[in-house]
Amino acid sequence: MQGKTEIREFLQGLLTSYGDSAPFHDGEPLLSGGRLQSIDAVEIVMFLEQKFGVDFATIGFDRDRIDSVDAITDLVESFKSADKRSE
Repeated sequence: MQGKTEIREFLQGLLTSYGDSAPFHDGEPLLSGGRLQSIDAVEIVMFLEQKFGVDFATIGFDRDRIDSVDAITDLVESFKSADKRSE
């Protein structure tokens, strides 16, 4: 998925804002693992809504779905698939 790179870069930017430049893998839990704070969940949601059109009002919020690069990628792909089916 092309967006996976953008997601990874966005999360790296959040980590860098805390002075955390350590590498992370795509499956690593960043919120529940303590590398990102709960306020960062708001930033992630806003990013996903603006960049990928994810509508959390429709799908609801579940922190586990935005906890890692892989989880976010799955969320975006499933949202886009569901959106196409509803057309």
